Amino acid sequence: MLRAPRPYISPMQRLLSGIDPTVLWLTLFAFAGFWLNSWAVPLFDLDEGAFTAATREMFERGDFLMTYLDGAPRYDKPILIYWLQAASVSVFGWSEFALRLPSMLAASAWMWVVYRFVNEVSGSKEKALFAAGSLALSPVPGLIGHAATADALLNLLLALTLLDLWRWFDRIAVIPAQAGNDKQRNDKLLLLRVYLWIGLGLLTKGPVAVALPVMVVLPFALLTNRWRDALKAAFFIPGWLLALAVFLPWAVLLTLKDGGDFFKHFLLDHNVGRYSETMESHGGKLWYYVAALPLIVLPFAAWLPSVLKQVRGWKTEPRTLYLLLWFGVVFVLFSTSKTQLPHYLLYGCTPLFVLFGLHAEAIKQRWVALLPATIFIALLCALPTLLPQFLPDAHHAYDRGIVETIIASVRPTYYMACIGAAVIVLLALIRPNITPAMAGLRGGLAVSLAVWCGVLPLLAAGQQVPVQQAAAVSRQLGLPVVAYRITMPSFSVYRGSVTPHRTPVTGEIAFTRKDRIADLAKETNRPQTVVFRSGGVALIRIE
Repeated sequence: MLRAPRPYISPMQRLLSGIDPTVLWLTLFAFAGFWLNSWAVPLFDLDEGAFTAATREMFERGDFLMTYLDGAPRYDKPILIYWLQAASVSVFGWSEFALRLPSMLAASAWMWVVYRFVNEVSGSKEKALFAAGSLALSPVPGLIGHAATADALLNLLLALTLLDLWRWFDRIAVIPAQAGNDKQRNDKLLLLRVYLWIGLGLLTKGPVAVALPVMVVLPFALLTNRWRDALKAAFFIPGWLLALAVFLPWAVLLTLKDGGDFFKHFLLDHNVGRYSETMESHGGKLWYYVAALPLIVLPFAAWLPSVLKQVRGWKTEPRTLYLLLWFGVVFVLFSTSKTQLPHYLLYGCTPLFVLFGLHAEAIKQRWVALLPATIFIALLCALPTLLPQFLPDAHHAYDRGIVETIIASVRPTYYMACIGAAVIVLLALIRPNITPAMAGLRGGLAVSLAVWCGVLPLLAAGQQVPVQQAAAVSRQLGLPVVAYRITMPSFSVYRGSVTPHRTPVTGEIAFTRKDRIADLAKETNRPQTVVFRSGGVALIRIE
């Protein structure tokens, strides 16, 4: 008897058949949320430019203890992210991808930490996947995952600290103290792990790595009568020794070098100062984060009401209480701060993504799950038509130059990204046998495609490509260059040289904003020649 021929199975099919589908989904989420197009757009100012310029100057000075920005000490952050960026460019060379790689890896690990925790407490891979996907595919977590700054690393370390603290509270509540030496040893190892994350957090952003866990654990311990356990964790001496062993070597060497200047400015100006005073024009209102929160979790905003309603059950569900306290503490803390930025709230959004996963089934209709993504993508499709209506007047030459350049930079690829995103949403809506949660994840993938392949290149074309081009022109001219009343540190990265901030003199090139050209002429009282002008920036030669 003849046997039917076996169906052909390609090598790729054989490879994929041996991989857990969960791994494929997580890889897709990480790539779409944190990696997509990270190599294709220039560094963004102010933050990416400042971090990467400081990393570049570490190599130029041969000083890996202290950071400088265009020749002046930079007191904004401790050293860990700069070391990681330096290590990355040492291996992969100087490129946007290499400078952003530490953040992309940290954000991907942050997503994995959330997946593992939800899988652990729920026993459901589907819930864990939804939690991980909601984190990776929301726009603001994706933004810090794409950015060469300290924020992705800090959020990873805060998530590790506070989720491990919950594991410790949960473990000692469930397992009796008389369980034996193995149990006590495991408890200590878990606490040591918490303090390792705290030590690395101190090396990343300083006091918040200690302050936030304390501000969450204290009310939790009081509300649940677990204050003895909290004291036991707080006064765990081996843990503090480990945290200090991670942080102090750098801190001591730096203090011996600069006499304590870094910590004076860092603690007073960039911690106390940011809370008590508006810095860099980033002031806000008490309602600022009420408005920002739905945008931060945009494709998954439909789950917010269901998750926040869980506060009603805080007396009977300690884990939910702990997670909501974590979110609530951060929400209140930064709502009352004088300096407010959307990504500050991310310090408290990890528990929201966890709760999204634990309550993934809360949304019953697919159209409800997809509504936020649908509205957002429709607005992006209309954006090129709407932008001219918001063109700044001629008195705002800098902003007007950026918007005009963005309008002129709209290409078919922008519409392709938006249309591709709309198709993904439509298929998620009409395809049978897809749960609302899975439809929501597809909506998140659609938003990521539109943002990272559509919006991001467009913003870069308006604001950052002109800066990159100006740096290239200044290199070709070979004349001394100074920055005049402009803060765009990526210019120094692309020039490959420090750019002093001062008024130029005869024979020098001034890198400045369009709206500062007239002021430059008055201040120098010399003839000047425009050698480059694009977007909102210009290069002016002083004759």
